[in-house]
Amino acid sequence: MKEALLYKKLNDKMVQCRVCSHFCQIAAGRRGICGVRENQDGQLVVLNYNRIIASHVDPIEKKPLYHFLPGTETYSIAAAGCNFRCLNCQNAEISQIGNQKLEIRNQGFLGDKLSPKEVIANAIKFNCPSISYTYTEPTIFVEFALECMKLARKRGLKNIWVSNGFMSPEILEIVAPYLDAINVDLKSFSDEFYQRVCGARLQPVFDNLVAIKKADIHLEITTLIIPGQNDASAELEKIATFIVKKISADTPWHVSRFFPHYKMSGVPSTPKEKIFEAVEIGKKAGLKFVYIGNI
Repeated sequence: MKEALLYKKLNDKMVQCRVCSHFCQIAAGRRGICGVRENQDGQLVVLNYNRIIASHVDPIEKKPLYHFLPGTETYSIAAAGCNFRCLNCQNAEISQIGNQKLEIRNQGFLGDKLSPKEVIANAIKFNCPSISYTYTEPTIFVEFALECMKLARKRGLKNIWVSNGFMSPEILEIVAPYLDAINVDLKSFSDEFYQRVCGARLQPVFDNLVAIKKADIHLEITTLIIPGQNDASAELEKIATFIVKKISADTPWHVSRFFPHYKMSGVPSTPKEKIFEAVEIGKKAGLKFVYIGNI
């Protein structure tokens, strides 16, 4: 465990977490939405610090990043937990574990202990020029990620986040000097979708996308197209137009095919024709680079 990087102490031993845009107010003995930040007698601690629940060597295109170090492999790590509750989560067994199995957190469910130095050593051992903080939301293990990022920068390695884009403005400002590239999921253009499907809100994601671009961090955006949820042509047009007008026309947009999973196991797979339509919508809006995913 480790004291949280950013939080505010309130009355009666309450605390407000300032790491993501939920800004959870947490009573003593309780945890935030992510399930891995706990108020222990007025101090906010991180339960998943230096606990790596997944680590792999991946092609960087899997993140997906197509315009950053193409053709290379990236050392990918994750810690348990997430600040979203996506009904379609592909990694629910590790992202939602913070709330599912808290009673056994001291028995190693949060993953194996790994120090920042060991993360850097592994990346070098596997000849990876970058480290990706991925699979779960890196914001919820930012304390550990940031220590790794600082060491990686000193060793000439690049740092990559795969994120839902819901970090707090303060955290983005802290992380930005060490962040080389990021892929952000822009899941929908509807706040109702974000609330119903993800347990979050849309506006902070919009704001962070603009801020990331202004910070000159390499940015690529992914939208998973889910039948009957966010696949209306008008909505896809809004997403593409937002990227062109508020970010840039040369920002890569990845449109990915949905497959039934988790709490959306009854939703059919996205028709391939809808993915091809999204590509044409993106190009018509003025995007220079639109890529197909999961086909």
